[in-house]
Amino acid sequence: MSLTFPAATVCRCCGSRVHRMSVLGVRRPGGVDNEVMGESLSYGGYGTAARDRTRTLFGQTMWYVAVTAGFFALGSYLGRNLSQGWVIVWFIIALASLISMNFTVRRSAGLTVALLLVVGVALGLAMAPVLVYYASTNPQVLWQAGGATALFIAGFGAAGYATRRDLSGIARLCFWALIALIVFGIVLIFVHIPHGSLIYSVLGLVIFAGLTAFDFQRLRRSTDLDSAPLLAASIFLDALNVFLFFLRIFSRGD
Repeated sequence: MSLTFPAATVCRCCGSRVHRMSVLGVRRPGGVDNEVMGESLSYGGYGTAARDRTRTLFGQTMWYVAVTAGFFALGSYLGRNLSQGWVIVWFIIALASLISMNFTVRRSAGLTVALLLVVGVALGLAMAPVLVYYASTNPQVLWQAGGATALFIAGFGAAGYATRRDLSGIARLCFWALIALIVFGIVLIFVHIPHGSLIYSVLGLVIFAGLTAFDFQRLRRSTDLDSAPLLAASIFLDALNVFLFFLRIFSRGD
């Protein structure tokens, strides 16, 4: 089993998780001493503004996801001739950039976006040897994994965005399950377990179904436009890991 797969999962595990918004909705802007009619009008106007900010946040976040994916593709192209020894270096750079985003998000929006793009390029460079291998041996697998990933993210993302149930409990469970999956992935590098790769991939898809739904629920409930790069990083890493799991599943016969 390639080190690429557990390393990519480590990046997701260490991704942006500092942003937390209340699951109870937005706070009323007026004080408790306001008149009932004035309070209702104020809250109604604020609620409309909050919905507008949520829609703006959604568009901005998905734009960041698309741009990051583009930089990932650029990194994959630039790194098509890189040796395997550079993989871990670029993963470390991506991981360092992800951690740095948690500290820059409230200080410099431009720097946070720049770090997000560095994450995309660095992960593209790190993944380049794997993608080049599949492109040269079985390019159809890449298209299959890409199509399955798009359907997976769209399906569970829509479910998470639409549900009214609080998914934070599921997210905590998925986080610890992700830790266990990372350990299992490292074990598979050194120990042969029958059907271990398939088990690893299926478990990973189950875990990332919960994480994807939760990230899109955060996207719907948040009105903080500064959180867009962090949310984009989480969603992009969801999609990348899902793509890698499908890649392993579809290439099992090779």
